[in-house]
Amino acid sequence: MASGELTSVRSPRVKAARRLAKRAFRRRDRRFLAEGPQAVREALEVPGRLAELFTTAEAESRHRDLVRAAERAGVPVLRVSGEVMAELAQTVTPQGLLAVCEFVDVPLEGALDAAPRLVTVLAHVRDPGNAGTVLRTADAAGAESVIFTDASVDPYNGKCVRASAGSLFHLPVVVGPRFGDLMPALRGAGLTVLAADGAGKRTLDEAIDDGLLARPTAWVFGNEAWGLPEEILDSVDDVVRVPIYGRAESLNLATAAAVCLYASARAQRAGREG
Repeated sequence: MASGELTSVRSPRVKAARRLAKRAFRRRDRRFLAEGPQAVREALEVPGRLAELFTTAEAESRHRDLVRAAERAGVPVLRVSGEVMAELAQTVTPQGLLAVCEFVDVPLEGALDAAPRLVTVLAHVRDPGNAGTVLRTADAAGAESVIFTDASVDPYNGKCVRASAGSLFHLPVVVGPRFGDLMPALRGAGLTVLAADGAGKRTLDEAIDDGLLARPTAWVFGNEAWGLPEEILDSVDDVVRVPIYGRAESLNLATAAAVCLYASARAQRAGREG
């Protein structure tokens, strides 16, 4: 059995969770919402991150292992009605499990102290779905951290959390540095800073052939519609474009990021094996 049952949307605990849909309250409480069994499972893997779990009776029956694991970890588990879950959830069809989680971000110095070889920087990325997908891709490609600059979307936005598919809990995430402050830190960590942009004179193929991608690298990805501002393009070590072999005008942000990150991962693996 869950440790409590809530049927009113006016319950203080429900109201406290609902307000985490707004960035100002997330920042104040340093907590966010993570919806669905995958997110709950990944949150449970990180001790101390799962603060509270809401579940419907149906979801508890389907995901009994997750609910019991939360209880064993000392997490308050509250059964709620379908009406309450519909108020809490940020999706059209709630999956019946919703976690209140502690923030997971780390200081910039902590993310760079371990001499990373592959870092992802989101600069002026505003779409939460794209940002979450890039975070998931960075995790899959073996990046050691993801940095959201102050001009980018909040990684704790519900759509971003869902798009990350649990990867938010897997690797160090840095939130809020100004790009101008970030550059010295990246270079100080021994990283070559590359911007992915359609205006780049060097193609990704050329960067691979020249051995550029075998180096420890920080990839910078920009806004979905207008790319990266000139001041960023002027400050990085090189600007690289993904070549288009067919008739498509361009690639969307998440796809371009996947191509670049996997190219670096492959080049670095080949360098180590060589």
